[in-house]
Amino acid sequence: MSKISVLNIKGEKVSDITLNKEVWEITPNDTVLYDAIKLAQNSLRQGTASVKTRSEVSGGGKKPWRQKGTGHARQGSTRAPHWYHGGVAFGPQPRSYATKMNRKERRLALKSALSYKVSNKELIVLDNLNIETNKTKDMKTILDNLKVNRNVLIVVDELNDNLVLATRNLDNVFLITSDEINTLDVVSANVLIATEKAVKSVEEALA
Repeated sequence: MSKISVLNIKGEKVSDITLNKEVWEITPNDTVLYDAIKLAQNSLRQGTASVKTRSEVSGGGKKPWRQKGTGHARQGSTRAPHWYHGGVAFGPQPRSYATKMNRKERRLALKSALSYKVSNKELIVLDNLNIETNKTKDMKTILDNLKVNRNVLIVVDELNDNLVLATRNLDNVFLITSDEINTLDVVSANVLIATEKAVKSVEEALA
């Protein structure tokens, strides 16, 4: 188990925390991690893309010309795929992109993502994130104190109104609770900021 510094909202070190090796320091499984990311991305797809086949396009009921004697190739409908205004062959139809993954794999993927954050020094642990105002500029000041200006995932043990209001207008900040943490959000963030209680809560769920 390794220790990591616990900071306050001013960016000052206040203590150390020992991370659970089984959650934050495993050997990442890239294959499972990739599968989990694809599963999450697929679940976001609506799957509503649709085109009309030749049987669904209006018109085309009449044979355009007689079978023989015109010099043209024989045709049975003006709505065949090779005709202008014809139906589409092998086009997209409404479908579900959802895939399945067992619970052990999902947990392994999340622990792999968290382990990458620690090994890449992209994890910041705060003693708490209780802010007295709901102003965006105050949240931005905290991020400046922590020297963070890229995509940030903030994980807290519970939400409060001030924190939600202070972060919602920041495009590069995404706020969730510890029970909502997932592989895609962790991988998408350049920096993971978690409160001390949130770290303990994640360890209890995954260890």
